Amino acid sequence: MTRRILIAGNWKMNTRSADAASLAKGIVDAVGKSPAVEIALCPPSVYLASVSEVTAGTPVELGAQNLYAADDGAFTGEVNAAMLTDVGCQFVILGHSERRQLMGETDACVSKKLHAALAGNLIPIVCVGETLEQRETNETEAVIESQIRGSLEGLDEARAAGIVIAYEPVWAIGTGKVASKEQAEAVHAFIRDLLGKMFTPGVAEQIRIQYGGSVKPGNAAELLSQPNIDGALVGGASLKVEDFVGIITAAPAS
Repeated sequence: MTRRILIAGNWKMNTRSADAASLAKGIVDAVGKSPAVEIALCPPSVYLASVSEVTAGTPVELGAQNLYAADDGAFTGEVNAAMLTDVGCQFVILGHSERRQLMGETDACVSKKLHAALAGNLIPIVCVGETLEQRETNETEAVIESQIRGSLEGLDEARAAGIVIAYEPVWAIGTGKVASKEQAEAVHAFIRDLLGKMFTPGVAEQIRIQYGGSVKPGNAAELLSQPNIDGALVGGASLKVEDFVGIITAAPAS
C-alpha cells in the first residue's frame, strides 16, 4: 500500500515570536496549496498559537513537541492534549531522545502520553533510537524493540494504524552525521517487521515510519526513496525555509 510521506519540522527550543511566524509563513508560501507530501511544523509551545494563525486553512499542519498525560489540574508548567488541539495541533512528538536523555522520560512515560494523545485526537509521533555505543556493540535492534514495545504498551490494532514512529539514531541528531540509506532502511524494515508481530502485517503496512537525524536537502532524496522510510523528522534544517522546503521537494510524491 502507499503511505503518504510526512515531513515534520521539530524547531526544538528555537525562534522568537516574530521569527516563528515568519518561518511558518515562508514555508506555507513556498509549498503552495497542493504539496505532494504531508507537512507539519512543531514550534515551541509558547508559539503554537501564533504559528497556528499562519498555517490555518493551509495544507501545512501543526504539531507540538510534547504533552502531559493528564486532564486539567495542578500540573504547573505542563500542557495537555485538549490545550494542544485547542490551538490547532494535529500532531505531537513523544519520547524524543533529548527528552529521554535530558528529562529522564521512560518508555512507560511515553506510553501514558501516547494514550493521552490518542484520546485527545492527536497523532503521536513516537521517537525511538540507539546511541553510538549501542550501535557499535550491536544492540540497535534490541534497544529499538524495547523502546517500541514499552512506548506502545496497551495500544490496540485499531489505533495503531494511525500513529507515526520516528527512528532517530541518537548519534546522528544534530551531529552532522547521518545514517546511510542502507543503515536507515535496515532499521526501518526491522521496525515494520516488529510492528507486524505486535499487531498484524496489515496494520504494520499502514504505520508511517519517519527517519530523523541530520536530514538535509542533500541527503533527503536517497533516504526518502527507501521502501520503508515514510518521511523525515527534521531538526536544524527545519529552521531555514530554503532547507526545509528543499527536503520537502526531494521527497517522492505520495
